[in-house]
Amino acid sequence: MSRISCAIVLGIGLLASAALAQVAIPENPAWVSVADAVYLQENARHIQTKDPLLAVAVLDGVAYVGTEHGVLRVEGDTLVPTGGPKSAIHRLRVLNGALWAVGEKGVWRQTAGEWARIASGPHVDMCGHLGGVLVASAEHVYRVENDALVPVSKRPSASPILGVQSYSESVYVLHTNGLAFLKKGRWEYDEVADWGELPLGSGSRAMLALGSRILVATDKGLSVLRGASWHAVRGAQGLCYEDTTCVAKGFANDYWVGTKRGAIRVVGGEFQYFGYARWIPHDHVNAIAAGDRVVYIATAGGLSVIAYEPFTLRKKAAWYKRHIKDWGMLHRGLITLLHPNADGTYTRSFGDNDVGYTCHYLNGLCFEYAVTRDPAVREEAVDVFKSVKWSEEVTPILGYPARSICGVDEPGNRAKTGSAGRPAEWNPTEDGLWLWKGDTSSDEVVAHIYAVSLFHDLVAQGIEKEKAAEHLERIIGHIVDNGWVLRDLDGKPTVWGQWSPDFIYSRWHTDERGLNSLEALSFVAVANGLFPSPKFAEAKQQLINSGYVGNTLRQKITFPHYTRFDDRLAFLSYYPLLRYERDPAVRGSVMRSLQRSWEIKRIEKQTWFNFIYGALTGNDCGNREAVEHLRCYPLDCFSYAYHNSHRDDLQNPPDYINYLESWRPLTPRDVGWQRWNRSFQQLDGGGGRAVLDPSGWLDAYWMGRYYGLILPPEATDPAVVGVAPRHIDTGLPPYEGPPRPELF
Repeated sequence: MSRISCAIVLGIGLLASAALAQVAIPENPAWVSVADAVYLQENARHIQTKDPLLAVAVLDGVAYVGTEHGVLRVEGDTLVPTGGPKSAIHRLRVLNGALWAVGEKGVWRQTAGEWARIASGPHVDMCGHLGGVLVASAEHVYRVENDALVPVSKRPSASPILGVQSYSESVYVLHTNGLAFLKKGRWEYDEVADWGELPLGSGSRAMLALGSRILVATDKGLSVLRGASWHAVRGAQGLCYEDTTCVAKGFANDYWVGTKRGAIRVVGGEFQYFGYARWIPHDHVNAIAAGDRVVYIATAGGLSVIAYEPFTLRKKAAWYKRHIKDWGMLHRGLITLLHPNADGTYTRSFGDNDVGYTCHYLNGLCFEYAVTRDPAVREEAVDVFKSVKWSEEVTPILGYPARSICGVDEPGNRAKTGSAGRPAEWNPTEDGLWLWKGDTSSDEVVAHIYAVSLFHDLVAQGIEKEKAAEHLERIIGHIVDNGWVLRDLDGKPTVWGQWSPDFIYSRWHTDERGLNSLEALSFVAVANGLFPSPKFAEAKQQLINSGYVGNTLRQKITFPHYTRFDDRLAFLSYYPLLRYERDPAVRGSVMRSLQRSWEIKRIEKQTWFNFIYGALTGNDCGNREAVEHLRCYPLDCFSYAYHNSHRDDLQNPPDYINYLESWRPLTPRDVGWQRWNRSFQQLDGGGGRAVLDPSGWLDAYWMGRYYGLILPPEATDPAVVGVAPRHIDTGLPPYEGPPRPELF
C-alpha cells in the first residue's frame, strides 16, 4: 500500500484539499508504521508506614504484609490486622492454597481466615516441593506432615541457611556465599555447578527458582544458575542496580528484583526501573509479590501497589486530555501549571512561557482534527487559537505577543523573574483588567509560528484562515520592521528576542548565531508561503546576503556547553521552514543542519523530535523507540523527585554516539514528566508535586497518527481505546473575573 493510500485508510482524508495541501506527508517513507497494540500501562499508589514492611504475599487477590509485629492485610489504602502471629514475620508464602508466615518465633498457616501455629522457634523460609510444603530453619529443612515438621536433612547445615527452593525436583538451600542441595538427606556442594561460581563474599540474600533457573540476589547483582552453570547479571547486562535484596516471580513471564535503591522489573529482556518517589515510598525494598496484573512492593517505609491496566496510546491520549480538563489546566484557553499548598489545595501559576506551551496543545488538536475530523476537536482548536491570538492583541504593541496573561486581581503565583534572571515584566492593560508578561523571547515566537501555521493549514476555515494569517503577519512583520528584533514597551529589544546581524555576529552571542539564523529563516519562509509580499522577499534576501543560511549547519552546540531547551526551539523552526521553503539552496543547507542535529539528538529517543525528523525527511526516525517512549510516560502527571545517578546500567547504548554525556539517556518511567525542552540525561531532579502539563505528549502522539508513524488501534473495546468522563476537585476556587474577550 502506498503512503498516500495509508493516509486515506488512517482517516486523514482529502489530502488534495486546500486545507491539507501544505502539510505534506512523505510518500514511501523509510520508517515502518507501528501498530497501536494493547499494552499494559503501570500506575502506582502508596501506603505509607512508620515501620518497615518485611514480607509480602498475595492469596486469592488479597495482599498480606509481614511486619515486626505480625501480619497485616491490604484493604484499599490501609493495612489492617489479620490476627495470627504477633512477632516479626520476614517471609510470607502462598503454598497449596494457604498463606504461610515464617518468623523468629515460629511458622503459621492461615486457611479460610483462620490461623494455626505449625511450629515454634526461629525459621527462615518455606517452599513448595513435589506437592508438599518444606520449611527451613538456619540448620535444617523440614517437611510439613499433619501440621508437624518432619526433618528432611539428616544433619545440620555447616553454614546458616538463608532460603530454600525446589529446583529440578531437588531441594536447594542458599548460604551467604553458595548453594547446596539435598542428596539422600545429605548436603551436596560439589555437584551444584560445573562452570562459574557465585561471587565470593557476595552477601547473598534471597533466591528464586524460576523455570530453568535459580536466581540469587546478592550485593553484586544477580547470580543465575542454569543447570550446572553460573553466570552473572550485573549493570553491564542491564541490571539497573546491583545491590539486590530479593527476587520474585511476576505475573506475565516476568520477574522482579528488589534492591537497596529501588525495584526492577525484568520482562522480554528489558530491565525497567521503579525508583523513589514516584513508584515506591522508600528506596529500600525488602520483598515483592505479584497478583493478577498487580505487584506489591514492601519497603522500609511502606507498600507500593503498582497496577497494570490494558491501554492503547489512543486511550492514553484520552486520559491526558481528561487530565488537562479535570485539573483546570486549560484556563481561558491557555495552559497553566498548578502547584500544591501546605493544606492540600492547589494554586495556579502564571509563568514565562504559558502561551508557548499552549501552542503544543494547539498542535495536538490540529493533528487530531486532521485525523479524526471530529467537530468537537475543531471547536476546541479554534478556541485555543483565539487565546494564542489574544496574547498578541492584549499588548499595545502591534505584533508583540505576551508570554502569559492573568487577571489583575486573579489569585495565583505570577512569575517573579524573566529572561536571564531579570525581574519579571508584568504590564497592566489600558482597561485595567489584565496583566501581561513582557520581555518576550524567541521561545514564544517560534511556538506561535509553528502552531498557528499548522492551525491555518489543517483546521482554519473562512475568517479563521484570515485571522491566522493576520496573526503571523503581525508578529513576523514586527520583527522585520524593527530591524530583526522584538521591541518592548521601552522601545528596546527584549533580551532574547533578537535576530539581527549585529546581535548574532557579536562576539558575545556566538552561541545564538546558528539557532537564531535558523529561526529567522523560518519566519520568512512562513511569511513568503502564506502572505507573500516584496517586504518579506527582501527580508529573506537580506538574511541570505548576511550569511544566515550557512550559519544554520552547526546550530546545535555540543562544546564547551549546550542547552537542551534550545533543541525544542530548533525543531520548532525546522518544521515550518522546511514545510514552506522551496529554494533549493536554502533547503539543502537546512537539511544538512537537520541531519547533524538529529544525529546528536536521536540517542535520547524523544518522540516529538523523532517524528519531526521523520516527517521532514521520510527517513528512518527510530519510530519503534519513539513509540515506546510514549508508552513509558506515567499516567500520574505530578512532579516527583527522581534519583538515578547511583545506577549501574548507565552505559552508552550500542549504535549511538553520545555527543553530550558519558551516560545513556533514561526514559519517562525513570525521570517522570518532561516537556520537550528538558533532558532525559539529567539523572537526578524533580520534586515539588506540581501538576504537570501533558500537552507535548498529545502533540507528539497526534503528529504520529497524522503522518502514519502510529497506526490507529485495532482494538474496538471502549475500555482500551478511551476513558470515561470524571471530575476531580483540584481545590482551586472558581475564578469569577472577566472572561477572555471575543476576538472574532
